[in-house]
Amino acid sequence: MTAYPLTAGVTLLVVLLLFYTMVGVGQARKRFGIRAPAISGHEAFERAYRVQMNSLEWATMFLPTLWLLAAYVADRAALAVGLCGLAGRLWYALAYVRNPAARSGGFMLGMLAFAAAGLGAGIGVARVVFGF
Repeated sequence: MTAYPLTAGVTLLVVLLLFYTMVGVGQARKRFGIRAPAISGHEAFERAYRVQMNSLEWATMFLPTLWLLAAYVADRAALAVGLCGLAGRLWYALAYVRNPAARSGGFMLGMLAFAAAGLGAGIGVARVVFGF
């Protein structure tokens, strides 16, 4: 069995980010009196909720490509890409909650990391499948 400890570490950090966004939604519900199952009612709550949902959407695409990158290219490559993606999503989350117009830098960094993971994983898989 081949281990990918660096990728595992980044994955745990992504899970912590998801947990952080979940806690943020819970706190916003309490602060602004938004009772479940409502998902609207105060702009600050809606921002926290969108950060959580966007982070979940990103993670479902990012984590599989990150692990494919680790398996078919290198654990260290996945670490570098994973940390960039994580930094971008954290930047995005913090900016979006404060001012949605300021989220684009973090979004772009996260998206570039996702593209790098996907491209690297695709090339790695193709090398094995097609032997080049």
